[in-house]
Amino acid sequence: MDHPTARTGGQILVDQLMAHGARDVFCVPGESYLAVLDALHDAEIRLTICRQEGGAAMMAEAAGKLTGRPGICFVTRGPGAMNAAPGLHVARQDSTPLILFVGQVERGAREREAFQELDYRAVFGSVAKWVTEVEDPARLPELVSRAFHVATAGRPGPVVVALPEDVLTATASVADAEPFAPVETHPALVQMVALQKLLAEAERPFAILGGSRWSEGAVRRFARFADLFALPVACSFRRQGLFPADHPSYAGDLGLGVNPKLLARIQESDLLLLVGGRLSEIPSQGYTLLAIPEPRQRLVHIHPDPEELGRVYRPHLAINAAPTAFAAAIETVQPPASLPWAAATREAHAAYRAWSDPARIVTPGDLQMGGVMAHLREVLPADAILCNGAGNFATWVHRFWPFRAFDGQLAPTSGSMGYGIPAAVAAKRLLPERIVVAVSGDGDFLMNGQDFATAVQYSLPILVILVDNGMYGTIRMHQEREYPGRVSGTSLRNPDFAAYATAFGGYGERVTRTEDFPAAFARARASGLPAILHCPIDPEAITPTTTLTALRERRRPA
Repeated sequence: MDHPTARTGGQILVDQLMAHGARDVFCVPGESYLAVLDALHDAEIRLTICRQEGGAAMMAEAAGKLTGRPGICFVTRGPGAMNAAPGLHVARQDSTPLILFVGQVERGAREREAFQELDYRAVFGSVAKWVTEVEDPARLPELVSRAFHVATAGRPGPVVVALPEDVLTATASVADAEPFAPVETHPALVQMVALQKLLAEAERPFAILGGSRWSEGAVRRFARFADLFALPVACSFRRQGLFPADHPSYAGDLGLGVNPKLLARIQESDLLLLVGGRLSEIPSQGYTLLAIPEPRQRLVHIHPDPEELGRVYRPHLAINAAPTAFAAAIETVQPPASLPWAAATREAHAAYRAWSDPARIVTPGDLQMGGVMAHLREVLPADAILCNGAGNFATWVHRFWPFRAFDGQLAPTSGSMGYGIPAAVAAKRLLPERIVVAVSGDGDFLMNGQDFATAVQYSLPILVILVDNGMYGTIRMHQEREYPGRVSGTSLRNPDFAAYATAFGGYGERVTRTEDFPAAFARARASGLPAILHCPIDPEAITPTTTLTALRERRRPA
C-alpha cells in the first residue's frame, strides 16, 4: 500500500512488522530505538517488556518455535545486543526463525567507537544467517521483507538488523512491502518413487525426525505413514513433539542418557530415514551412531536446506524438501505386501515404554523425581507445554514425560542454560489457554530467573518446578568422572526460591517429600499466579541411573 505522506523510520518499521503478520514483540527498552517504541504505542502488536535481553531473545526464539514464523525481539545497542547473544545462539543451533532488531549509534558517529557502538556484522556474522544495518529509512520495507525470508528459508535461523538512531527518526515516503509468505521446497516425484523402492527392499528400516519447519498437520501425516508401514520412529534431541509418544511405532528419543536398546536398533537398521534434522553431535552420540561420511545403512536424508545434504553424512538418497512438504508427499508412498519389521517395531515401542516408566526409578533422598514425573503424567493434559533449560534435571522431563502435542516441548537443542523460564513466559503469552510447566535446575533458573517478574507483570500463571541439588549438576557429574572427589567450582549456595516467588508477587512453596508434591502442585495451580515449587533433592541423585558416590567409585584406582 502506498503512503504518500512521510513517516518516520520507526513508524515504517512497525508498519512492516504489521504487514508481515507479526503480532508479538519481546524487548528490553533502550533510548537507541525510542522512535520504534513510540510507533508501537498505537500498533496492533502486543509488546512484552522483559527484564534482561537474553530472556527477551529466548522468548522470541520460543515464539518462533511455536509459530514457525520469525520471533521478533528489540534490544538496545552495545551491552543490550551482547546480552541477547545467547538467544541468537539458540536460534542458530535450533534452526529457529528469529529477527533481532538492535539499536545503533547515529550514522555520523560510526567508526569512532561512539557510546555503546558495535560492528554488528563482525560481532554476529558467525552466528546469524544474515546481519545488516539500515542506511536509509526508505529501504526499511525491502530489508525487513528480506529479513523475514532469510530467517525462514532453507534451514531457518536468526537475522540481525541494526538500526541507527537517526534512521529511525528520519522520514521517508515509501510503500509497504507485500505480506510475507514462506517459500516451500517440495520433493520430486522420482524421489518418492525411489523411496518407495528402498522401503520395499528394506528388512530393518528406521526413521529419525528432527529439525524445524514442521507443522501439526505434517506430524499427523507422518504418524499415519508410520502406522501404515509399521515403521519404528525416534525423535531427535529435544524434538519430541514431532511424533506422539503413545503411537505404537514410537521408539524413543535420541538425546543424552539414551536407551541403549534404541541405539542398537538404529545401528542394526538397513535403511534410515532422517527427516528434517541434521543428526548433530548430541543425537548422534558424539558422531558415533553413523559412520562418517559413508553410513553403513542406506541413508535417506530429507532436509529443506541443500547445504545440509551431504555436509556430514553422505546420503544414498538426498531429498531437498521441507518436512511439511515431504510429509504431504509421503502419503503417495504405498507399503509393500509384507512388513517383516512389524514385530521389531512393536518390541521397540515396548522397550520405550519400559524405559520411560518413572515408577521403575528410585534415587537417594526423600523427594523422588520419578514420583514427581509420575504425578505430572497423571494430572497434566496431553497438550501441556513443558519447558526446560540445560542441566541433568532435564533428563527427568525428556525421559519420563510422554510428549504427544506437536508444540508441547520448548527446550534448547543448543544446550543453553536459562531457557526454561523465558520459554514458559512466551508460551503462556501466546497460548494462554494451555498449561505451561517449566522444569528448571537451581543453577539453570538463576540464569534468567528475573523474568519470573515478567510472568507476574502480565499475569501469566506458569508453573515452575525448581529442582535444587545445590550445584551445577552436569558439570559436577563430569568432574566426579574425571577428577573424583576434587570438587572445584561447582557448588552453589541458593536462595529460598519459594520466598523468591512470593517476593515477585507469585506463589511459592517448598516441597521436600514425594508424598507432599501432589497437594503442593494442586495449590500452585489453584493460586492462579505464576508459581515456583522449590524441590530440594539429594545431591547424590545426580541422574536417574547413578549417584555421585557411584561415579567416584568407578574412577577409584584399583
